[in-house]
Amino acid sequence: MVALVIGLGAGLVPDVAAAQPCLPEAEIFATSNTATITDPNDPRLRTRLLRFEAQVRQIIAANGALPGASTLLDGVFWSDDLKAATYERSREFDVDQVSAAGLHHLGDVLAKRYDQESVLTFQFLPPAADSVQVEVPGGSVRALYNGMLADPAAREEIGGGSVTVEGGKLILIAARSDLDLVREFVGAIGADWSRSTVYYGHLEFVS
Repeated sequence: MVALVIGLGAGLVPDVAAAQPCLPEAEIFATSNTATITDPNDPRLRTRLLRFEAQVRQIIAANGALPGASTLLDGVFWSDDLKAATYERSREFDVDQVSAAGLHHLGDVLAKRYDQESVLTFQFLPPAADSVQVEVPGGSVRALYNGMLADPAAREEIGGGSVTVEGGKLILIAARSDLDLVREFVGAIGADWSRSTVYYGHLEFVS
């Protein structure tokens, strides 16, 4: 029902002065959730997805890639099919030794295995690329949910996002042409754009 988010490689916004940590070749943001959850206190949002983490790592390895670290996320996604926003728990997986075609295949496998509406792939590329991944410290999943409900343009063009459970880092992926919209949305939900990091690449929805 909901989107998975996948990223590949590394490309940093040129005006970020702080040293950036080494990035894996790829990231996969995945969930097993198929329910629409509108209550932020729903007990399903307290799961740590440990069994799911083990399953996805096995799938990554079985398809010839190298699974790395995994990060627990609180997500909010807008479903065009259901015309509804949902809270969900998900996980980000670092992946190495994977090609762009292999990454696409992994997204397809995970979408089918966990009955997801679509999979969003994001390949990191130099700053001339057509899409962006924005990371901002100090994010709130409730603010993200309320912001999506209140902003039709954000629902249409951004579609959702995630906040890391530990550290509260907001993660948004969108077309580069929507970067101004992302900047406005970040401010509207109370995050500090001046602390953001922008990565460039190419996104693709796989359904």
